[in-house]
Amino acid sequence: MKTQRFAIGLTVINIFLLMATLFRANSAGSPDVPQVLRAHGLEIVDEQGRVRAMVKVFPAEPNQKMPDGTIGYPETVLLRLINSKGAPNVKLAATEDGSGLVLGGESNPTHIQMLARGTNTSIKLVNREGRQRLIEP
Repeated sequence: MKTQRFAIGLTVINIFLLMATLFRANSAGSPDVPQVLRAHGLEIVDEQGRVRAMVKVFPAEPNQKMPDGTIGYPETVLLRLINSKGAPNVKLAATEDGSGLVLGGESNPTHIQMLARGTNTSIKLVNREGRQRLIEP
């Protein structure tokens, strides 16, 4: 009789341990989330696999000829927000000597460009016919 009671008691304890283990497995907490995401670049894509947003670090280009006639371009961190047609409607750049923001319109070349490089600042407005207006202090 003692053996039978011992077997029943052991079975009950095993059932409680099994239930506790099953409940703990089903109520698993949220997985640990890393505090920092480190990468050389980041791209966000839509359901069709098209890149819709990008953050990337571009190396310096010391021999690059710029539209304003200067030579050389510093290392740049660039954020692009891209529309469904693949055109970057928002560009935000940070460099060693300043920053820039471009907001694109519906049709090329419509855009607003704001620059602060070195000691110079400017805002350029371009409409769909290509007419420009440059605002400088």
